[in-house]
Amino acid sequence: MSTRLDRVVVYSGYRGEESPRAFFISDEKITVAEIIGMWVDESVHDRSRKRFFRIKGSDDKIYTLCHDPETSEWSFER
Repeated sequence: MSTRLDRVVVYSGYRGEESPRAFFISDEKITVAEIIGMWVDESVHDRSRKRFFRIKGSDDKIYTLCHDPETSEWSFER
């Protein structure tokens, strides 16, 4: 089950792809200490894409962040 994130600080590279740098959970800022992995999932039904980031936070917990580029929404799972 994923939880929607209201605030995510991102870095946008030269190609316009965003990667997370920090996010907020209940007003607590968690900085991305390390990006462990990244991947893109594409739906076979409607060809929509979502980008996933497996990260280690500044709180030493591991999170999976998901970005939906069509809606610009971010969500996470622990």
